[in-house]
Amino acid sequence: MPMFRELLANEYIIPLTIGLSFGILCRLYLLRTDYRQYPTFPHGKIIHISLGVIASALGALAVPSLLKQDYTAVTFLTLAAQQFRDVRNMERTTLTEIDKRELVPRGGPYIEGIAMVFEGRNYLVIFTSLLTTFATVLFNWWGGCLVGIAALVISRLLKSGQTLGSIVEVQPADVRVEGKNLYVGDIYIMNVGLKEAQELIQKRGMGFILVPKDDNASVSIAHPGQRQAILHDVATQMGVFTDEGEPSLTPLVKRDLETGRLGVFLLPQVPSRERAKAVIEAVPILESVYRMPNEVQPVEQGG
Repeated sequence: MPMFRELLANEYIIPLTIGLSFGILCRLYLLRTDYRQYPTFPHGKIIHISLGVIASALGALAVPSLLKQDYTAVTFLTLAAQQFRDVRNMERTTLTEIDKRELVPRGGPYIEGIAMVFEGRNYLVIFTSLLTTFATVLFNWWGGCLVGIAALVISRLLKSGQTLGSIVEVQPADVRVEGKNLYVGDIYIMNVGLKEAQELIQKRGMGFILVPKDDNASVSIAHPGQRQAILHDVATQMGVFTDEGEPSLTPLVKRDLETGRLGVFLLPQVPSRERAKAVIEAVPILESVYRMPNEVQPVEQGG
C-alpha cells in the first residue's frame, strides 16, 4: 500500500518505534502488584499501562519535534506533567478511601509516598523513551537499543529506595504483661485491662525492638507515619489477630524517649518470628519522613 510504504520511508519511523517500545517496556518493568495490593488486577494495571504508553509516546515524539525545530509540539510535555500530577492526586484519593476500612491503616505519609512513586515512574518512562529515540537518530538502531537497555537499568536502580533494615537493627524481644501493663522488652506499650486479652497477648503476642544506627535514623523512625508503615506492612503480609472495636488487640509501636529505640508489639496470624523480622527490615523508608539532622550545618551567631 502506498501509505504504508510512505510511512516506512519516513526517517523517524525506526527511532520512534524503538523509543516507544523501550518506553512501554520500562513501564511494564516498573509495574508490579505486590503485598500492598496496589495497583489492583486487572483494571488498575490497565490504567497505568495506558498512561505509560502515553508517556512513552510523548518522550519519543519530543525528539523529532526538536530536530525539526517545531518547538510548539514540545509544549505537550508541559501538559503531560500536569496530567501525571493528576495521576498522583488520583492515587492519593483512591488509597485514602481504601485506608478508611483497613484494620491497620497505611497512614497519610505512606499513601503520599505511593502516589509520588506512580507520578515519578511516568517521568522515568518519558526519560527512557526520549533517550532511546535520540540515540537511535544519532547511532542507528543498535545504538538506540544499547541506550534503551542502559535506561532500563537506571530505572531499575531508581525503582526502590532504602529500607528500614539499612538504618535500624531489628532485635526480637519478649512480650510480657505485668499487672495491666504490656511491655516489649523494657519498653512500655499500653494498658491491657481485660483478662482474656492479656491471655491472648501472652499466647500470640510478638515483640521486636528497633535500635537506630545513628541520630538520623533515630529521628526518622520517631515519625508516627514511619511507625504506622511498619505496622501496616506486617499486618498485610502476616495478617493481624484483631477485629474492629478491639483496642486491646491492636498492634502498636512505642518509643523509648531516652534512647530513641522503638518497641514493636504485633499480633500476627502467622506465628513466625523470622518472617516478621524480615518484613520489618524490608519496610520502605518514607521519603516524606526521612530526616538527616547530622547533615545540618550549625547556625553561626551573628554579632
